[in-house]
Amino acid sequence: MKTVLITGAYGQLGEACRKHLKNNFNIIMSGILPVDNGVKLDITSQNSVTKVLSELSPDVILNLAALTDVDECELDPESAHNINVNGVKNLCSDFSGHFIQISSDYVFDGESGPYSENDKTNPVSVYGKTKLDADNWLVENYPRLTIIRTNVVYSYTRRTQASFLKWVVNSLENKKRIKVVNDQWNNPTWTESLAEVTYKMIKNELFDLYHYGDRDILNRFEFSLLIAKVFNLDSSLISPISTDQLNQHAPRPKKSGLLTNKIESKLGIIPKSVETCLEQIRKQFLK
Repeated sequence: MKTVLITGAYGQLGEACRKHLKNNFNIIMSGILPVDNGVKLDITSQNSVTKVLSELSPDVILNLAALTDVDECELDPESAHNINVNGVKNLCSDFSGHFIQISSDYVFDGESGPYSENDKTNPVSVYGKTKLDADNWLVENYPRLTIIRTNVVYSYTRRTQASFLKWVVNSLENKKRIKVVNDQWNNPTWTESLAEVTYKMIKNELFDLYHYGDRDILNRFEFSLLIAKVFNLDSSLISPISTDQLNQHAPRPKKSGLLTNKIESKLGIIPKSVETCLEQIRKQFLK
């Protein structure tokens, strides 16, 4: 049975990946602050990486460790580069197995999405640039590589924190009015969908660069209205706002999203609709 080391394992995607992989692989969860018998791993420290890899000898590294707060990356580009680029290099320096990197649609400028794997990259933020730098370094230096670019990853679980879905549901349940941008377009991706795709990639040793998102291209405002509908919440509490009105530190790609034709043909999958994913999450609440 192959051993899969998941870095940055304690976020919403790590939890979903553990669930989907645990029956077929030996899973090692790792992070800066490990829990539940996980392994302490700081990917920005070569010593930490070397120690963990020599002790555990994983066959696969699934790298979920990243600084994903887009505005924080803009304010602290040095930390963003250290984690998102140097961390990847550290992991690969003592490893020769299957390396899986989770990347982002933020490598594109959002002028003409949705994007295929062959479209020209042009990040407009520090976060996007660091993800692209890592992608490019891996393609040039690491042969046994899978890159999965995804976007607007969400879930609603016990440990979920930075989730758009959880923010919308919690706000509306508390009768709190919220403003949601209506000019950022993506295909929101359920962690369970992405975890299932990741499982199939490991199982089939599928290398190369792939885009994955669930089926529908929506703006965030439309996504929030759909959440309200599925969870039976008051959509009148949601009002639209433009990205420019938010005055965020980092620019965002607006017309984005990812085309999934390549991965569909390789794995024989059909991405689910966003509404179907939300309904499945809603059913979990009712159990």
